[in-house]
Amino acid sequence: MVDQDRAGSPRQSLAALTTLRVGGPAARILAPDTTAELVDAALGIWGEVDEWIVLGGGSNVVVADEGFDGTVLRTAVRGIAEVPGSAPGRVRLRVEAGTPWDDLVAYTVERGLAGIEALSGIPGSTGAAPIQNIGAYGQEVGATLVAVDFLDYLSGAHERLAAGELELGYRTSVFKRGRQGIVTAAEFELVAGGLGAPVAYTQLARSLEVAIGDRVPVLDVREAVLELRRSKGMVLDEADPDSRSAGSFFTNPIVSERFARTLPDAAPRWPVRSEDPDLVLPLGVDLPAELPERLPGEAPQVKLSAAWLIEHAGITRGFALPGSRAGISGKHSLAIVNRGGATAAEVVELARYVQAMVQGEFGLLLHPEPVLVGFSL
Repeated sequence: MVDQDRAGSPRQSLAALTTLRVGGPAARILAPDTTAELVDAALGIWGEVDEWIVLGGGSNVVVADEGFDGTVLRTAVRGIAEVPGSAPGRVRLRVEAGTPWDDLVAYTVERGLAGIEALSGIPGSTGAAPIQNIGAYGQEVGATLVAVDFLDYLSGAHERLAAGELELGYRTSVFKRGRQGIVTAAEFELVAGGLGAPVAYTQLARSLEVAIGDRVPVLDVREAVLELRRSKGMVLDEADPDSRSAGSFFTNPIVSERFARTLPDAAPRWPVRSEDPDLVLPLGVDLPAELPERLPGEAPQVKLSAAWLIEHAGITRGFALPGSRAGISGKHSLAIVNRGGATAAEVVELARYVQAMVQGEFGLLLHPEPVLVGFSL
């Protein structure tokens, strides 16, 4: 296990360990080589220090320029193993948390397994995927996740948690709501046969030249998704400054139908279970019956497009504050990018400016999607 401790020579910058490439040094970084070492290291530091964070692929985190005066525990253990599925034609994969997510997707596509092919090209580690319940192009992790192995911070227990216990929702889970610990492995159940899940996203269907609900080979889906993501700067590429980001910086707001009616007619809105921004609900039209169950008296909810709100608040793609090395991606208005040499302070300044512009125009505060270390918005 690699241990860069407090007494060691010079502290390693966390910028090098994140896709946005900003952030100061950490006081200590631990990189266990096995799951057993990971568990032992975590239990050890939890008994010694108050400040600690877990870092996987660094794709969904923004670290302050001052760095982190605590212990960073890297989940770098990799591995994929097939285990029996719940029925014929189904295959379960047990995946170590440090396995790069896109490596897992590529593995499933090579074997003709369907269920996560539309999640191709997403950076980061497999262990982080359930925490954020990552999703794209009509799929999300929660649809195929069976369980995770979780080391609980409060109890110290290393236990298996079924997907139903994780309170998975749009870009959230029980972990995002405060349950602390470390995901050490995840288990997924996929469908064999080579055909992808029914296409559920209009932009992807157009790219594949098929209709919504059609099924095409998983390899075709992966290639189409990768091409779409590249066109938005959402596939890591050292030659493309627009890909030097933390992905989408803001989540799509989920609001009441009543609030959504205060927005311009052209503002995209869709049922909270849908990922498709082309499914626009005109004002005056009732929401479909497929909405999730609500508490008695709870108002219907719809999802808005954060990208549309940003652009119609007057912030164009490629925008940057004067003199700043952080900017809005020229390909995707939801991404804040490091154009070269940007500081975390410049990223934060731009993010707060975006929030202020959207709030001033539409009365809605956008919430950040990445984990913020050393500051808040």
